[in-house]
Amino acid sequence: MDRDTKISRRTMLGTLGAAAGLAGSTSVLPGVARMAHAQGSGPIKLGFQVHRTGIGSAYGRWYERVATAAVDRINASGGINGREVEMIAEDDGTDPRRGAEVLERFSSLHNTDAVFGPLFSHVVIGSAPRAGELKMPYFVVSEGHHVASGILNRYTLQPGITDVKSQVISMAPFIADNVGKKVTMIYPDFAFGHDHRDFFSEAIAAQGGEVIQKIAIPPTETSFTKYFPSIPRETEVVYHVMVGPAVLTFVREMGEFFGGRGPALFGFIDSLEAVDITSPGLEFLDGSYFWEGMARHAQPDQTPHEDAYRAAVGVDAKGASVDDPRDVSTYAHMFGVWETLAVMKAGMEASGYQGPDDRTALIEAVEGMTDMPLSDDHPQGDKVFNGKTHQVFGHQNITQLKNGTLERVHRTSIEDTFYEDEVDYTSQSF
Repeated sequence: MDRDTKISRRTMLGTLGAAAGLAGSTSVLPGVARMAHAQGSGPIKLGFQVHRTGIGSAYGRWYERVATAAVDRINASGGINGREVEMIAEDDGTDPRRGAEVLERFSSLHNTDAVFGPLFSHVVIGSAPRAGELKMPYFVVSEGHHVASGILNRYTLQPGITDVKSQVISMAPFIADNVGKKVTMIYPDFAFGHDHRDFFSEAIAAQGGEVIQKIAIPPTETSFTKYFPSIPRETEVVYHVMVGPAVLTFVREMGEFFGGRGPALFGFIDSLEAVDITSPGLEFLDGSYFWEGMARHAQPDQTPHEDAYRAAVGVDAKGASVDDPRDVSTYAHMFGVWETLAVMKAGMEASGYQGPDDRTALIEAVEGMTDMPLSDDHPQGDKVFNGKTHQVFGHQNITQLKNGTLERVHRTSIEDTFYEDEVDYTSQSF
């Protein structure tokens, strides 16, 4: 991933080589054999803060599936520093208060070495202060701008997925040039939605456009028709980004309201994550555009790295479970779990991590990372990590729905997503 990572990987190859003789003299699985010499140290314990219940449950289920596959991959290749990785999952209910309680359990009950996993921004914001108090490395897989904004702490990092601010500033030129400049926004009424509202309003204005209406919807809402009459007639494009279990209801009711005669649509795929895009009532979406962190439908130029990732997490070319085509994944986001675990492994190896006394060394090792090349560790694409802001930057994808298939029509450069630093966490004490 970077110079430190390469050094640690060479060290790891030596470790694996030393274990090879043991593997050849026993009948145990190769990954177990590689780690046998380190059993006296015990496993490295990673706490997985997962949204098993609450409005984030669809994401949580797939995040857990990816995390399990990623940990299995790490252990099959020798673990971390020759030690097995044990993942301990705790449900936070997609609730900020429970999130902080889960961190307490990871620290006092499970004695985890680090924690990863939460997506929903209000949970991250409610949990991160406790991570700082516990001095627990906290690797979030969210998209909110809360990490890079500086409102959290040095123990909280987001190295596996980009944030909303970088996403929208890179999307705005395409929207202004190809979809429309008079925009009505529909977004969830919490921190994630507020990031969209604030940063996209600025970004589209910089392109000569304007957000003429902002419609905030409570995250627990189950019916949406009453909100649509607030969309001004002069709207050229409806920008929608919704989350939670009612997203299918949202898009269906939007289609019923417009009857195929409304403004153009640009949606963040959040509005359709875990939803079959060919479901009855969604025909009106044909021709509309979507942001996707990782394109759900396999593209003609899909890399071998993404091939391997899809196979590992059990997802087919349409983004559904290989075991059940009705079980649609949260593909645009869940790669962040895979890549975050790869970064945690690389950081632990670069720092020579042995136990809780090395937590600050782990954070400093990750802060020292910069370029993250496209690889099996980073199948979504190459990235650049900013150690000062604890935020990663990467490519964004715009797809267009054509006859039931999401076809990529634009991929941003990483440079398109950059913005000025707002914090330097490395200047803060531990």
